[in-house]
Amino acid sequence: MIELLDITYVRLGTRDLAAAAGFATEILGLEMARRDNHMVYLRSDQRDHTLCYFEGDPKDHTVGFEVATSAVLDQAAGELESQGIKVERGTAAGCDDRRVADYLSFRDPTGNAIDLVVRPHHCGRRCFPSRDAGITGFSHVGLRSSDPPRDEAFWTGTLNARVSDWIGDAALLRIDEVHHKIALFPSAGPGVQHINHQVATIDDVMRSAYFLDERQIRIVFGPGRHPTSSSIFLYFEGPDAMTFEYSCGVKAITDEANYRPRQFPFDSSSFCLWGSKPDIPEFRD
Repeated sequence: MIELLDITYVRLGTRDLAAAAGFATEILGLEMARRDNHMVYLRSDQRDHTLCYFEGDPKDHTVGFEVATSAVLDQAAGELESQGIKVERGTAAGCDDRRVADYLSFRDPTGNAIDLVVRPHHCGRRCFPSRDAGITGFSHVGLRSSDPPRDEAFWTGTLNARVSDWIGDAALLRIDEVHHKIALFPSAGPGVQHINHQVATIDDVMRSAYFLDERQIRIVFGPGRHPTSSSIFLYFEGPDAMTFEYSCGVKAITDEANYRPRQFPFDSSSFCLWGSKPDIPEFRD
């Protein structure tokens, strides 16, 4: 089994790099780490970057996960290739782009692009964003899945994810104590479905709700509270129709031996116990 340590970054293609960078700093509330003519790196916590926009196809998404060593990458490559999954070992230029010591790339059974990375760079100074959204760090992604039970078996069998809860067939998967770092939502094809940043308090969630509304940023779900993870949330639309989420108060699962995943029906009450209705295709019943 391939042991994932943490989720590291998301890389997103965009046709308008300047607009994406402006949204990420002025609206979302990330810090600009660096930029060049083709790529923008953004910080949300102590890491070098957690979001990267690059000039390219807006449907081109990659999610990075940290593993311990290059030896683990070798083991991972062998395990994935034994299952007929094509693996590409990283190049020096790719390491420079990702700010990592080593990596490999592959696609999960739906076709989501995944990087496994070793020693992602950290930053020696605190994150200092241009807007105080209260962000404490990048936390999880929703991934589209053309067959959630099949993909759940891959993420929990080949990789070390564990199911925290299900909403219908949609599995919420953890790789540490946080309730989920990956959520698999039924969809026709691959891609990142949403990107979550944790904020410090419910006040941060509500301040952003008014902030976004005043700037005519489309809010697609919330404010509300997830009955699965217990987090208070707000989802909104960013560049290239990407959905972003703020949330706070996510559940930690500390007693692995005695925790049992729960099954929730696939309906709106399983996404929000306050009664908010999602305007997100993968969340509609």
